[in-house]
Amino acid sequence: MTGVRNPVIRTPDQRIRVFVSSTLRELADERRVVKDAIERLRLAPVMFELGARPHPPRELYRSYLAQSDVFIGIYGSSYGWVAPEEQISGLEDEYNLAPRSMPKLIYIKDADRRDERLTELIGRIQADDTAAYLHFASSEELGDQVAADLATLLAERFDQSRTGDAAAWAASESVAARVPVPYTQTIGREGELAELRALLGGGQHRVVSLIGPGGIGKSRLAIEAAHANADLFPDGTYFVPLEGVLEADLLLPTIAYILGVRDTGGGSLEERIARALESRRVLIVLDNFEQIIEEAPVLVQLYTLAPQAVFLVTSRSILRIRGEQVFEVDALAAPEEGVRATLERARLSPACLLFAERAQAAKPEFVLSADNAADVIHICRRLEGLPLAIELAAAKLRLLTAHDVAERLERSLPLLSTSARDLPERHRTMRATIDWSVSLLTVDQRDMLEDLGVFAARFSLEAVEAIGAGRAWGDGAIETLAALIDASLVKQVDTAGRSAFSLLAIVREYAVEHLASRGELEQMQIAHGRHYLGLVRGIAQSLRGPGQADAVAELRHELPNLRAAARHLVHAGLFEEAADFAWQLLPYWWISSLFAEVKLWMVELLESERPLSDRARAIALFYSVWGEMWQRPSDQVVADLGECVRLFAASGDEDAAAMALAARGTTRIQFPNPDAVAAHTELTQAVATLHRLGDGWGEALAEVGLGFISVGGGSIPDARVHFDRSAEIADAERDIFTRAVAGNNRARIFFVLGDVEAAEQEWFLTLDMSARLRFFEGAAYGLEGMCAIAAIRGDAWRAGVFAAVTRSLRQTTGMFDVEGFAVHEQPLAALREIDPEGVADGERAGAEMSPAEAVALALPDVEAPAREALLRW
Repeated sequence: MTGVRNPVIRTPDQRIRVFVSSTLRELADERRVVKDAIERLRLAPVMFELGARPHPPRELYRSYLAQSDVFIGIYGSSYGWVAPEEQISGLEDEYNLAPRSMPKLIYIKDADRRDERLTELIGRIQADDTAAYLHFASSEELGDQVAADLATLLAERFDQSRTGDAAAWAASESVAARVPVPYTQTIGREGELAELRALLGGGQHRVVSLIGPGGIGKSRLAIEAAHANADLFPDGTYFVPLEGVLEADLLLPTIAYILGVRDTGGGSLEERIARALESRRVLIVLDNFEQIIEEAPVLVQLYTLAPQAVFLVTSRSILRIRGEQVFEVDALAAPEEGVRATLERARLSPACLLFAERAQAAKPEFVLSADNAADVIHICRRLEGLPLAIELAAAKLRLLTAHDVAERLERSLPLLSTSARDLPERHRTMRATIDWSVSLLTVDQRDMLEDLGVFAARFSLEAVEAIGAGRAWGDGAIETLAALIDASLVKQVDTAGRSAFSLLAIVREYAVEHLASRGELEQMQIAHGRHYLGLVRGIAQSLRGPGQADAVAELRHELPNLRAAARHLVHAGLFEEAADFAWQLLPYWWISSLFAEVKLWMVELLESERPLSDRARAIALFYSVWGEMWQRPSDQVVADLGECVRLFAASGDEDAAAMALAARGTTRIQFPNPDAVAAHTELTQAVATLHRLGDGWGEALAEVGLGFISVGGGSIPDARVHFDRSAEIADAERDIFTRAVAGNNRARIFFVLGDVEAAEQEWFLTLDMSARLRFFEGAAYGLEGMCAIAAIRGDAWRAGVFAAVTRSLRQTTGMFDVEGFAVHEQPLAALREIDPEGVADGERAGAEMSPAEAVALALPDVEAPAREALLRW
């Protein structure tokens, strides 16, 4: 292709989104092959179909384009429909709104005739030096060309990312925190979105609750509102899915995780979240709050501590807390009973337009017409305008006509609705629609759907096959799952470059209820828990050593199901397996700062009246006192860790006993008047045991503890010996977490001794490793080190930049600096006396920088793997 420049896009460390613009019916085959080509490259197609239907608000589909990375336009003969009071079609408007910096690949189908306005648009595109265009004759030719052009484009952009272009370092939100981007059009919610903008931007409401029954579209409306109002919240918008959070005490840890707040031990989680949100204008979307409704008062605590934060909550029940503004979400409007069911009325009905849009996704040749309008209106009336019910009904058009669907609903829905008289009317309609959809499945498909209810959020095909072992549907898992996707009961999604599957919350609730009614819920929960226990055991060794970064990333994607697996094992009374599950993941909990939620499960083990083995009791006790060890060290914590040592030893787990002994020694040095002798004895013994057993990971961390004792005693040379030894062990193990921990302490010693060059090289290394691992605490210490280096050298601007970024990083992640570790403060203060304007200029620049940009500034020659990790910050 010719004429294309090289605007910078993200390197492919995340799913790159490709926005596809075309008319719908005319180019159905072409759209299909382009979608296939995009997915073959592990990219995400955004098939936002506006070309042949009324315009939604421009700000909405501008947000779709803003979330995309590449624009593909496919043009045939038709210019597309121009809505009343509009001057151009959606097709042209999409092209106009695509950012100039976005790569544009345009494909023009050979045609004998073409609408005059489309010819004019193509002429304008051909004169646009930001777009590349090519003619094609067949859909097969188009698919091959799109795949080749996208591959070339990505290769060019990846090459640019390796040259150090500053734009490639722009920070991105955490994948977990990003508000989902719907890949289908939202219909009929323009009025609600306008009202929500007024509520969210008015400054009077701290909690806006979207209330309504399951399936009415609360989550979708919240997602659209978050995208449409991002400009009102300059400090960020966060999406917190709560569908898999069934324990009230997990609300704060889940919010903290999404916000990037690290639970590293110092300070309570509430303090850390408050620190992260302090003075920040943010929107936090809490989706599916109804299952932990008793925790609603926590939101009052949070917005009191963080007066600029606004919470947008979806729930089936009103929260009934101070500061809540209730927003009732209504169904989509369908033509009223008693009026003629005409095509014109169907086209004016959001419910009918939704049915038609989803029906076309199931059967591309479907068109809302005078012949089927009456049936579509009847369907939408019977389903009371409930979006999810309409989508399930529209999916049946793969096999049935609209008339068939209407007739079947007329026969089935009244009977199914009467089975749940105790539910609100619209909830009955929704449940009856799911019942009807399920009634059309085979026995194996129905059983699989119910079994899938044990998963939390997204799950893989491998996980489905694992829990299907021994089930009637197990041998045909792929085909059965495909049938559920076709029925729109299971959603196929893309996450982190991999195919995954999910159930909507109301479908999962339905599945679990039916699984319980046939007495198989606990059996399937145990199968789920044991599958993930096997996964954990298989990956545990990789958490220590050269495969650590990949293992942590893998577990990060599985976190909702790891939580569910722990809960299933605990609730089933499989305490030994639950304890082993928790212990195998010790490095992951530590690196990812997730100890708070592990403690909840382990305390449940300790409080149970069931007998525990020595090892299980030791594990549960260890996790229950971990936070106390850092936040509130006491004689009781020392005693409890001593009991852990005894229990681990009695169980024959010498390695775990040594880790508990190291933790005990570390606890002693947290006291205001530490018992250095006892701490030194215990840590020295732990180091010897761990060394003999070949546990380099534990040995390296215990050596750091010995280094802390030397620092506290004023023996810097001895401290350097221990930190050097820790770094040597970590290097031998090729473990980047322990190497980053050792390196930050080692660099601090170099700096204190006046070896600035050695300190700088060490901080270079720890920054690189922390970025690869997304180890925020390590990165914060590294950037503070670079601030100290810049201050010593008199580089006021760089010192100010790094000081501002680390201050912001510590605030947003809730990390408190450890007293005595902030080596940058004194040299920065001295430089501020000499060059206050230079430092202030740097601080202003740093306030606008992301951590990724700051690390890029510190590490101009960073290699591509670290660059890719940084782009996920």
